[in-house]
Amino acid sequence: MKMERRKNLMKKFWKWKNQVMRNQNEEEVTERILFLNGTIAEESWFDDDVTPQLFKEELNQGNGNITVWINSPGGDCVAAAQIYNMLIDYKGDVTVKIDGIAASAASVIAMAGTNVLMSPVSMLMIHNPMTIAFGNKGEMEKAISMLDEVKESIINAYEIKTGMSRAKLSHLMDSETWMDAHKAVELGFADDILKRSDTTDIEVSQVSMMYSKAQVVNSLMDKIASKCKIENKETNTGVKADELMDRLFLMKNWR
Repeated sequence: MKMERRKNLMKKFWKWKNQVMRNQNEEEVTERILFLNGTIAEESWFDDDVTPQLFKEELNQGNGNITVWINSPGGDCVAAAQIYNMLIDYKGDVTVKIDGIAASAASVIAMAGTNVLMSPVSMLMIHNPMTIAFGNKGEMEKAISMLDEVKESIINAYEIKTGMSRAKLSHLMDSETWMDAHKAVELGFADDILKRSDTTDIEVSQVSMMYSKAQVVNSLMDKIASKCKIENKETNTGVKADELMDRLFLMKNWR
């Protein structure tokens, strides 16, 4: 039992913290904070019933609104989907704050926020799901079909949050799209940008940025092709046609 408990603790990638603060009525309230840092489930939740149940129990141990801080490169899409569903079903408001990166599976969890806020220096990335498979043709086709279904389920979360078309979201995923805070707000993946409440004189950049891996690769390939292209230049010998024919005639009759 002790070894099993230790094993479960090793799988934990989240941490809870209770913080006492005052609300608008100057009443002391306890704010529940959830930190999701690092890889989302180093071991998949696919065949794991214990770890998801542990997360759910800790989530429902308290009540009231919660704040979720995310700084994660992603991880297991099964774990991300289950956490997303648990946060969506939670009775209180869920405020998501991205202070570093919310990439891949972590971006799916972020979509569960009632309100999603991003640090001015944070990034959000969406892309197509990936897997490792081996076997015969039939097994490869099953893997491809599974990835297609997983992509559709991920698009569901993005569509609910952003209101964008599934075709547009699919294209952004195909391109492995990176967004800064402004672009994420512009596209609807986030609701606002985190600001220091006690500072009003900071100039905030109004430029939004979006990085597409596919576009960068295609642009780079075009530049390489342009540099490596061999021009088909016309050769100009400066010799007139009549003179050339005279020379050929002399060579023909030379003995």
